[in-house]
Amino acid sequence: MEIKQKQRLISFKVSNQGFTLVELLVGMAVSLLAMGAIYSTFLSQHKSYLVQAEVSAMQQNLRAAMFYMQREIKMAGCDPTGNAGAAIMIANVAELQFTIDENGNGYLTDPGPPSANDPNEQIRYALTNDVNRDGIADGSPCNLGRETWGGGLQPVAENIDALNFVYLDANGSPTITLANIRSVEITIVARTGRALLPSIDNNTYLNQQGTQILGPPNDNLSRRCLTTVIKCRNLGI
Repeated sequence: MEIKQKQRLISFKVSNQGFTLVELLVGMAVSLLAMGAIYSTFLSQHKSYLVQAEVSAMQQNLRAAMFYMQREIKMAGCDPTGNAGAAIMIANVAELQFTIDENGNGYLTDPGPPSANDPNEQIRYALTNDVNRDGIADGSPCNLGRETWGGGLQPVAENIDALNFVYLDANGSPTITLANIRSVEITIVARTGRALLPSIDNNTYLNQQGTQILGPPNDNLSRRCLTTVIKCRNLGI
């Protein structure tokens, strides 16, 4: 009987033993390693998400810029009655201004009374922060701007570093003569809103003619360059 009681006492003492200090330290170390791995994975995924969001926004800016410009520039010189005098007015490397008789009333400015400019029938594209008009941003922020009737450039696409126009004749050759323009080649360089690259961006950006439109920025911002040629279907008719 006494032996059984001793066995029960020993069993009771063993079952109520706690962790040793060494065991606690080992457990804490393992827990810290696991938490570190989880945090590292979370941080990596978060950074990847931020990068993808910034790149997506940049690409959306490019798409928006080209959408607006293609839609309107291809209508440059639209003059259904032949009386409005719609045409390309300014054709520089960094600026394009043109008129469209959009409502087909034979006027760009309705003589009235009262006299009034027809909405969206004089359009200008340029960068919002390009003091010397060379097509390269002179600071940040700089956006692609759209202006109607001298009302000031309104942002169409954000974070644009370069805007370049090349004007082509009927043979696809560059021209500086307004009456000979049949197509417009547009090149846009957009950037992300924050630094993403692990190394410096020292690329040189060119248009399709091989002309430099933006030198090496030497920063950590990610950039995309997009070029398209728009045929102005109403010019030369």
